[in-house]
Amino acid sequence: MSNVAQFLAAEHPTAFSIEVLPPVRGKSIEQVLKTIDRLMPYNPAYINITTHRAEVVYREITEGVFQRVFERKRPGTVAIAATLKGRYGVPVVPHLICSGFSKSEIENELIDLSYLGITNLLLLRGDRAKGENRFVPVAGGHEHAVELCRQVEEFNRGVLLDGQEHEPLNQFSYGVAGYPEKHEEAMNLDIDIEHLKAKIDAGAQYIVTQMFFDNSRYFAFVERCRAAGITVPIIPGLKPLTSLTQQALLPKTFHIDLPMDLAVELRRCQSSDDVKALGVEWAIGQARELKAAGVPSIHFYSMNAAASVEAIAKAVY
Repeated sequence: MSNVAQFLAAEHPTAFSIEVLPPVRGKSIEQVLKTIDRLMPYNPAYINITTHRAEVVYREITEGVFQRVFERKRPGTVAIAATLKGRYGVPVVPHLICSGFSKSEIENELIDLSYLGITNLLLLRGDRAKGENRFVPVAGGHEHAVELCRQVEEFNRGVLLDGQEHEPLNQFSYGVAGYPEKHEEAMNLDIDIEHLKAKIDAGAQYIVTQMFFDNSRYFAFVERCRAAGITVPIIPGLKPLTSLTQQALLPKTFHIDLPMDLAVELRRCQSSDDVKALGVEWAIGQARELKAAGVPSIHFYSMNAAASVEAIAKAVY
């Protein structure tokens, strides 16, 4: 299997996929490899690699004088994708984002990925810059993910940004993000699904959801998407709880609700170890129900949670 979109659209038992972060600048790739090594026995169908925008950093150049510079704290998405593809022989899905990248920079990444034979992508708008109360694209960048979809489609057709024609070595296929509990900036869920359908109409071939902890939200989201004419596979994304701080951090950061049953159990946890055990138990229940419903794959946000994802995969797969 080399084309993730085609695989997800075909008949098969519920697959298992994972997502990893590039290491922080200056750190070794070894921790990423250890995470994947730990999860390879469960045969991930594909591995996603996140991309991160540059952030503003103030460096002191002389005493009391600071210089404002942009620094990408987690570079290396393309290189890591190539490394994982060669090491594991599993399809890799690097993320391309609007946030912090110009159209020209994105085009250069597409060229590099095409040379490497990496043709599966996840296209995202990405997060706002720290300190901004709304998303602002960089100069020459995209404001919305649908515009990124259109750029990839133009590249697939053999047209570069300046209108120059090129011979695409490979055709990219890609998925996009969906939000069962609504994107934080959407006025309502119906409008959010309108935006999602625009990305599908532009060429996206599957959807990966934001994390959720209530399966009824996912099933209702799928029903609304189908009613809106969205027919592509919709892949549920799960993240096991791993620390006490997440009971406040996840709802605030990702604008999601924790179901009451889970919230009651979380309140009883006295340590992060308690939360990890609860997170595994809850995610196993979610994954078993989703698998029984015949979802094409379950995507695990495995960052900093390899042990938990391993325990879930062992119980479910």
